[in-house]
Amino acid sequence: MVCRSLRYRGEELLELRDGLEAYAQTGKTFGIPLLHPWANRLAQWHYEALGRRVEIDPGLVRTDGATGLPIHGTKPRPWTVAGDGVAERDGASGTFPFPHTVRMQVSAGDGVLRIATTVIARDEPVPVSFGFHPYFVMRRDWRVELPVRRRLVLSEQQLPTGATEAVEPYAGPIGDLTFDDGYDELAGGPFVLEGGGRRIAVTFEEGFPVAQVYAPPGKDLICFEPMTARANALSAGGFPVAEPGRPYRAVFSVAVSDG
Repeated sequence: MVCRSLRYRGEELLELRDGLEAYAQTGKTFGIPLLHPWANRLAQWHYEALGRRVEIDPGLVRTDGATGLPIHGTKPRPWTVAGDGVAERDGASGTFPFPHTVRMQVSAGDGVLRIATTVIARDEPVPVSFGFHPYFVMRRDWRVELPVRRRLVLSEQQLPTGATEAVEPYAGPIGDLTFDDGYDELAGGPFVLEGGGRRIAVTFEEGFPVAQVYAPPGKDLICFEPMTARANALSAGGFPVAEPGRPYRAVFSVAVSDG
């Protein structure tokens, strides 16, 4: 499930990378993709969650070229579109054998795209570790606002070590700054990208306590990634749980206006 285009006054806001065909065939991300059942990297090709050890099938997931680790959950699979902006799919697989349904409701109007995602457990508890990876086109003379207060210290493999450090919210030009950082204490307010005559504000409205900010060197793109748990939470713990009769719901929005 992916938002393949988002335009404002006729101009594409999203970095489309290799596009829809590569996403469908290999899971290579672009636009605004759902990362399910986990976002970013896992530390190993297995994990233990809620008392169950799970071996990851390499044929069902993407491998991170830099680290050789499984990344961004399972490859795309079919959804059922129910209408009124709602789609559902069976979220269980051999790589994530927890019976549940994933439901997405998407709306767009008045300059706001809103995406609500619900994990509905069926017969047993389900670990929740999904996220999204919005890719926005940017230029280095634009400015950002990052409402973050605590950064996750990462290993050489870009995995949280368990240590954290306090940071101050940042508001200013992107300039030569680069990011591939996780934050688990947010200051409130939206993540903002402003430039080119417009303002993009990404608000984590509900159920997304963790953020990843990604702006690699040499690329004119930036990502403000809403996450339900830290990277590698399926292995390290610290994820929320959807219970039968108690779904987990997470909502974020992208608001665009003249800047």
